[in-house]
Amino acid sequence: MRDSSVLVRTILDTVVDGIITLRAQDGLVETINPAAQRMFGYPAAEVIGRPFSLLIPALGEEQLYGSIEPFRSSDKDKAHDHGREIVGRTKEGLAFTLELAVSDMDLGGERHFTCLLRDITLRKQTEEALIKSNALQTAIFDSANFSSIATDAKGVIQIFNVGAERMLGYPADEVLNKITPADFSDPDEVVARSLALSEELGTRIAPGFEALAFKASRGIEDIYELTLIHKNGVRFPAVISVTALRDGKGAVIGYLLIGTDNSARKQVEADRELLDQALKDKNAELETAILVADKANLAKSEFLSSMSHELRSPLNAILGFAQLMDSSTPPATPSQKASIDRILHAGWYLLELINEILDLAVIESGRLSLSAEPVSLGDVLTDCKSMIEPQAQKRAVTLTFPTFAVPLFVQADRVRLKQVLINLLSNAIKYNRAGGSVVVECGPGAPGRIRMSVQDTGLGLSPEQQRQLFQPFNRLGQEHSGEEGTGIGLVMSKLLVELMGGEIGVESQAGVGSTFWYDLDSSSAPSLEGPAFGAMSISRPPVASDAPKLTLLYVEDNPANLDLVQQIIARRPHLHLLSAVTALEGIRLAKRQQPAVILMDINLPGMNGIEALKILGEDPETAHIPVIAISANAMVGDISKGLTAGFLRYLTKPIIVHELLDAIDYAIDLGKTISPKAK
Repeated sequence: MRDSSVLVRTILDTVVDGIITLRAQDGLVETINPAAQRMFGYPAAEVIGRPFSLLIPALGEEQLYGSIEPFRSSDKDKAHDHGREIVGRTKEGLAFTLELAVSDMDLGGERHFTCLLRDITLRKQTEEALIKSNALQTAIFDSANFSSIATDAKGVIQIFNVGAERMLGYPADEVLNKITPADFSDPDEVVARSLALSEELGTRIAPGFEALAFKASRGIEDIYELTLIHKNGVRFPAVISVTALRDGKGAVIGYLLIGTDNSARKQVEADRELLDQALKDKNAELETAILVADKANLAKSEFLSSMSHELRSPLNAILGFAQLMDSSTPPATPSQKASIDRILHAGWYLLELINEILDLAVIESGRLSLSAEPVSLGDVLTDCKSMIEPQAQKRAVTLTFPTFAVPLFVQADRVRLKQVLINLLSNAIKYNRAGGSVVVECGPGAPGRIRMSVQDTGLGLSPEQQRQLFQPFNRLGQEHSGEEGTGIGLVMSKLLVELMGGEIGVESQAGVGSTFWYDLDSSSAPSLEGPAFGAMSISRPPVASDAPKLTLLYVEDNPANLDLVQQIIARRPHLHLLSAVTALEGIRLAKRQQPAVILMDINLPGMNGIEALKILGEDPETAHIPVIAISANAMVGDISKGLTAGFLRYLTKPIIVHELLDAIDYAIDLGKTISPKAK
């Protein structure tokens, strides 16, 4: 009997399944074998005498009989019953799936339950993985988006999925166990592929499926771009991958071909190539158009520069001599004075017209250079007021300008800002009624902007006239009013304001008057820096009668221009003028005579003025002499080019007498500070 007990204990301790005995009357654990202890993580001492529900919560103490009944084995099922699934809980609180089988046992008249437990966590995980794998396999082989074809080792088709049927047009029963995938391929491609492979390997590869599967059979998964043939005879591009299928010993038992119809991608590539070619063609057209436009702009610039020069040259003589006559001694008679005034008025008006047309052309070409900086509105208004007041006084128009308790600054080009404001003020005075008024106001505009407005008491504008504003050469019917004008000023003002990042507009009522306004970005005050040069206009102290004369050299090929400057210089007794009609002659005179200042025309026969300036600057004997340009080339680019080349000042024709004299005085003073040998 003792040997039998030992044998039973040995069996319980060595079996891999858990075995637990319970008292039927209260469900308390009586014994638990080592396998069950490992399964739940409890030592025997912590389980014996405690409810079975500690290990399997679903089997509660109070309803043990009812809850355990489904797990009891009948005599009929004992031979093959493997238990039922239930969830156990470890000492750490982790749930796991196990199988539980329960049998009754009578020990000394007392009823017990013997519970056999098996951890099936690994089996459940394997089953789930298999289900997922089967689902994935089913999805692959049932997918209509790509074809899946499996063959045996000889290439005969064994599996032909829905995607393959859809792509190739054959039902599965027409291909299974009958043909190989090579039968769907373009024969010429198959032959070409087998020849290429034969040449690569140095051995003959027969045309057919072997040419497709050769690399895969050697462990190299390959992807082919093929031309396949649909059942209806239509050829189409496809991408096919070929993978060898092997048994447990590594022997090839078949091949798996997965492919997709490549027609859409090929069409996209073809469309992209067409688009790329179209873009290249368009870019070529654009480059040609840009080249043509550049040539046209260059021709336009050359024409404008030439026109400016040709118009300004005769005006230089007209206005220059008229200024001399107006300031001659003895003074002109009243009738002569009236004639001179008419000449000057017509000449300056013609010059203004030329300047406006050229400015408009430069702005419209996009070649106008602006210098945006913080500009004081108070300073600009003060300058404009002094310039416009004489015009207002002649017409008995009252001007009202704002005062600034706190300085206001806008981000703008100072010169162009004044040009816009002068234009608006001039129009407000010109088209006002006699005894009318003009009110200038400054204040906040849109967020971050300042608005300047010019309000007049003129005739105002009708809605139709307001729609026609800012059109070149459209004077809105004022061309018959007797008032001079070009119809360009407002167009230029609009373009300039917009180039400075602003906006311009008008509010008007016929019979009441108009208010023109423009908004510009506000700015903080600029940092204060000293000027790089002295003022252009220098008041001259009296020159002693015994002071030595200073020599000036004027290089100019136009006799009228030369005569004009000679008469201007004659009003300065301490100055003596030399002249040269070519650049080379001027350079020789400069080296020999060492003039205090050189006046240089730009358009000279042979060598031009800029080339002459370069030679003068490179020669130690003449490098110290200040050179002032006097030219009819008055485009913005011409002036910028001249100043960049090194001219001290660039004066444009027609000559304004006091500006020329001021520039000469400034150059003389500057020349005294430079060593004759300085570069």
